[in-house]
Amino acid sequence: MAFTLWGLLEASLLLVNAICILHEERFLAKVGWGGEQVQAYGSGPSVKSQILNLIRSVRTVMRIPLIFINIVVILMKLVFG
Repeated sequence: MAFTLWGLLEASLLLVNAICILHEERFLAKVGWGGEQVQAYGSGPSVKSQILNLIRSVRTVMRIPLIFINIVVILMKLVFG
């Protein structure tokens, strides 16, 4: 497979899909990345809490647009191969 713009877009779509299906209670809590993170007052946010906030934000913002983007990509794959 050649490295093309379409391949890059497809890989990023797969990555966003993977982020959106991570469930906090079923998967992330078992790995130690649960939603209940206690943070000390006055200290900056840790890298772990920033990644968890990124996962929550992507899941919240991309829920509806991701459905339509997936439909378009599936239809393009069916038509163009």
